[in-house]
Amino acid sequence: MAAILSYGAYIPPGRLDRADIGTTLGQPAGRGTRSVASHDEDSTTLAVEAARVALRRRDVRPDRVVFSTATPTYLDRTNAAVIHAALDLDPATAAYDFGGAPRSSVGALTTALSGDGTALVVAADIRTGLPGSADEISGGDAAVAFLIGPGEGLAEVVSHAAVTAEFLDRWRVPGQTHSRQWEERFGQASYLPPAQQAIEQALKSAGVAREEIATVVVAGLHERARGAIAKSLGATASAVSEQVGNPGTAQPGLLLAEALDSAKAGDLILVVTLAEGADALLLRATPALESARSWPALAETVTQGTRSVPYPTFLTWRGMLNREPPRRPDPEPPSPPVSARHSAWKFAFVAGACTSCGTRHLPALQTCMSCGHPGDMEPVPLADTPGSVVTYTVDRLTYSLSPPVIAVVVDFDGGGRFQTELTDAGPDDVAIGDRVEMTFRRFFQASNGIANYFWKARPVTTEEVSG
Repeated sequence: MAAILSYGAYIPPGRLDRADIGTTLGQPAGRGTRSVASHDEDSTTLAVEAARVALRRRDVRPDRVVFSTATPTYLDRTNAAVIHAALDLDPATAAYDFGGAPRSSVGALTTALSGDGTALVVAADIRTGLPGSADEISGGDAAVAFLIGPGEGLAEVVSHAAVTAEFLDRWRVPGQTHSRQWEERFGQASYLPPAQQAIEQALKSAGVAREEIATVVVAGLHERARGAIAKSLGATASAVSEQVGNPGTAQPGLLLAEALDSAKAGDLILVVTLAEGADALLLRATPALESARSWPALAETVTQGTRSVPYPTFLTWRGMLNREPPRRPDPEPPSPPVSARHSAWKFAFVAGACTSCGTRHLPALQTCMSCGHPGDMEPVPLADTPGSVVTYTVDRLTYSLSPPVIAVVVDFDGGGRFQTELTDAGPDDVAIGDRVEMTFRRFFQASNGIANYFWKARPVTTEEVSG
């Protein structure tokens, strides 16, 4: 079987304090925080960020991209194709959506682990619910990516068992924005038997006793059932979950990534997922994991660079609080033909370098503005190149769900200057000379449903060394 060659996760810096929900609505909401995707993020942009981390950690290009989410930006078109374009992958690399329900991410991961070639498996969700609901309070937004393929891996599959059970615990029909749930005791009683059966099958198939397992993680949207299984297996609390909440489709992979961050060579990791039955995936960490791990642990970085999101702002971003917009007109929807003609620039942020003098142009031009040399330019991907703020301005009139808009001019390391929007920052968080990096975002979603994706700058919070 194939192995996990690398992995990466992305958690938005926004944090909503659950106490703010309780104070506003006058009801108990628990303690701690949940992660919040910004107004310019969706499940696709989260997936791009997690995939960029995974690909930086292992210089291997996948044969296919598989994307799982229960909260897709598009239906009737492939969201994975946008991820493919943003990662600047070869056209021969296939891209597929593997979604519809939270269990799809486990199916995508186990399918890739049992298949041929190299696959980039990405899962992301933006979890929400009606104000004051359990989904809103306990949910979270996050993405995780695994590069799966042959060769020296960081973790290898020991066994996998799946049990499917048809019972109506959670559902959302097409056109609805929020899931509904049946009575909690019914769900807990329904999940326990298939979970126990899947765990027993996985351990028996591997010839492993429960006491030999170093780490157990349990994922699932039914909190009572998940807690009961976790307690019976002696699973420890997740430091990441305390900050993030439950990111649904991304939760199994996120908890696995957290476990891999601290695993030692030979450690057995059991991942149990509760959804329409149960999956039990048993993996063994390899010696390569410890030697390759040169990045900070997710449990450490999840608390760095966070930004508090007020509850009214959260409701506005989720479309549940319709507030007065800026006075300028709404932006025009992007043109599909124009986007197609400039896809390398629009989606992958590929600049052009003059073949005569080397000057970088963003975007690429037919004639160099420095030396006047005509002809095609050498493509230079800049999505992973950091830069510095040369100047900036704060615009309080431009249309935005999170005004004001901060426009920055960035000088990239190695050359190239570009003006773009600064995200994940407020007017008091920017200064000339600040270090920034590029992030794939949704500028807006037009009235016709087209999402306008492009690249923004964000403050550099942590430096990661590629493994």
